[in-house]
Amino acid sequence: MATGQVLFHRFYCKKSLAKFDVKIVAASCVWLASKLEENPKKARQVIIVFHRMECRRENLPLDHLDLYSKKFSELKVELSRTERHILKEMGFVCHVEHPHKFISNYLATLETPPELRQEAWNLANDSLRTTLCVRFRSEVVACGVVYAAARRFQVPLPENPPWWKAFDADKSGIDEVCRVLAHLYSLPKAQYISVCKDGKPFTFSSRSGNPQAQSATKDVLPAVGNDVDTKCTPGSANNESKDGMITTPLENAADSKKSDTESNSQQNVGDSSEGKSKVGERERESDREKERGRERDRVRSHRERGRASDKESDRDRDKRKDRSHHRSRDRLKDSGGPSDKSRHHSSRDRDYRESSYSSKDYRRHH
Repeated sequence: MATGQVLFHRFYCKKSLAKFDVKIVAASCVWLASKLEENPKKARQVIIVFHRMECRRENLPLDHLDLYSKKFSELKVELSRTERHILKEMGFVCHVEHPHKFISNYLATLETPPELRQEAWNLANDSLRTTLCVRFRSEVVACGVVYAAARRFQVPLPENPPWWKAFDADKSGIDEVCRVLAHLYSLPKAQYISVCKDGKPFTFSSRSGNPQAQSATKDVLPAVGNDVDTKCTPGSANNESKDGMITTPLENAADSKKSDTESNSQQNVGDSSEGKSKVGERERESDREKERGRERDRVRSHRERGRASDKESDRDRDKRKDRSHHRSRDRLKDSGGPSDKSRHHSSRDRDYRESSYSSKDYRRHH
């Protein structure tokens, strides 16, 4: 909890409240703090808890969040994106040192009563609602909390020498911590004010909150459709009057003949249009098949060309190898071979060595 609040204050020291939604950032800070404190939680758990808190705050029904809904997937993506923003702004340096771990040591050193420890701990928790964790070091905040708790319980602390100097703090910082805490307790109960432009709430409050109206519209639509179908059935207006005038049986027969001829003409027109459309579809299909056959022929020709070029390149390589091999053989024949040279050199060396040895023996003898 404390680590998440410190990350929250650090992030909004650099970013605007109007650009990043407070609720999403708070959830991301809690999620990141669970990892930093080696007590990781799943994103699903964090989203469900914040969704329930939001429902209670807005007096909405406590319905369960569907884990397979589009809303849940959007919140999950937004949570991870905001976490990356937080890490980027902090340069991935998320080390947090709380004043809580100094309080017990300071009070044990000062030999204060045990009830003072709980009061100082409560004040340290409330100090995280302010910007003291960003403005001062944790040692200074711990000394200020101890000083405020001692003044509330009227417990004397040593001032000669001053006790805060032993804990590496100054009097001005302690006074500022006490002043901020006193101002915090003088404020009324906090209320949420939405200042973000692109805020995405954790609830389904954006949907229409009138389910009765929706059900009414659903009931009305099929009824209207049934009325239209019944009114538009053929043969229902045979015996009715036209424009308020009474019609005779002869007129009815003439009208029926006209309607039959009109319907036949419409059917013929429809049949002709359907035939034309079918012919057009067949022509399109034939054109598509022709284009596919052309593409296949192109691919085949391209492959055959590549194979022919590969064969030609292989032949050229073989010819070059044969030529180089014949040339090396011809050169060896012209030079007489390396074995003859080595033999001539070896015989000369022997003659030279024998002559040198004989001259040395002659000199020694003389």
